[in-house]
Amino acid sequence: MTKLVRTLPHPADFPAPPSRADRSRWVETDAAARPARLARLRARMAAGGVDAYFGLRPEHMLYLTGFRLRDGEDRVAGHSGRFLVSGDQVVVLADSRYRLQAAEEAPEARIEATTYDLAAIWPAVLRGLGARRVGVEAGVASHQLWEELRAAAPDVELVPVSGWVETDRATKEPAEVERIRAACSVADRALAAIVRRIKPGVTEHDLAMALEWEMRTGGAEALAFDVACLTGPDAALPHGAPSEREVCMGQVLLFDFGAMVAGYRSDMTRTLFMGEPTARDLEMYEIVAAAQTASIDMVAAAARGERSAVSGREADAAARGVIEKAGHGEHFGHGTGHGIGLATHESPTLSRVASEEPLPSPTVFSVEPGIYLDDEMGVRIEDLVLYDTAAGKLEHLTQFPREVLVLGV
Repeated sequence: MTKLVRTLPHPADFPAPPSRADRSRWVETDAAARPARLARLRARMAAGGVDAYFGLRPEHMLYLTGFRLRDGEDRVAGHSGRFLVSGDQVVVLADSRYRLQAAEEAPEARIEATTYDLAAIWPAVLRGLGARRVGVEAGVASHQLWEELRAAAPDVELVPVSGWVETDRATKEPAEVERIRAACSVADRALAAIVRRIKPGVTEHDLAMALEWEMRTGGAEALAFDVACLTGPDAALPHGAPSEREVCMGQVLLFDFGAMVAGYRSDMTRTLFMGEPTARDLEMYEIVAAAQTASIDMVAAAARGERSAVSGREADAAARGVIEKAGHGEHFGHGTGHGIGLATHESPTLSRVASEEPLPSPTVFSVEPGIYLDDEMGVRIEDLVLYDTAAGKLEHLTQFPREVLVLGV
């Protein structure tokens, strides 16, 4: 029988938020790392026979140039923040709203004035780079944009590319891991700050707002994604949104949330219990916990060199096998995990369709199996881990306890 824990964590159990000096150091570290990042991209460009790379993902722009749009601002920024890399130049596009910011944050790049009509300046920009064959992030570029650019410079070949920058970003630099670890601590501390306030009658919406407030006032500049707080039957929705449903005794309470620190994100899920858990709910929790442990143990053994390298598909199968053996395979539909960093979901992936290549190292990813019983309840446990074969370790970056926590008693 699983031990029930009634002694709740306290915010002081977790590290303090990063200091101003930490944040300044990270800016300097990124600036020093960018030449090597660009060199790796240029090597891929040369191998692919393209003269320039046209980037559209905001996280790629930040990674390679230093220019950063606030989370979600890419939806209103037009073409600002898109960039081109040639063999010897970096060009950042920015309209009048972002010109000064881009010049300050991307001092090594040439800032090119743009409007919502990118096609109008496209030929001149490419001539300035001497580019006749341009790799375009095909997974992001719309068909309409592709056709507009092709028509604007018909003598330039557009080449669809994918994974060039994503592959690099999957392998984390030490300063990137520091920021993910700091974001995890902010989230850990925030949940610890509200657990004593959780009482019957409080709504999912109010708890989500309280958790967001604790993160934003506790070291996060933004959320990694919108907070999910789901109780009772709502917890069966893997990506549900908080409602006015009230917390009740005898039900589970699921939180899925993350903080953003200096551009890097965390992601954690905890399923808590209001009062004594029912036998059914406790059984579901134990199965999910065992599934997560099976996956983590497999990857940890590979990190220590005690077994061969592990792929994302194998790490998923380890967790999924536990849940399937317990008779709940059909109640676990999503993947076991995903990489995280500048984006909440990035490479590597742990799923049934993940790569069969060994996981990159060092890298950070989530391990988050779950069981969801429609209209009844759901359980998910999610932790971020650092997988580092050179150091021979698997480190848990999420520190909030994963034991069965009982609230309201």
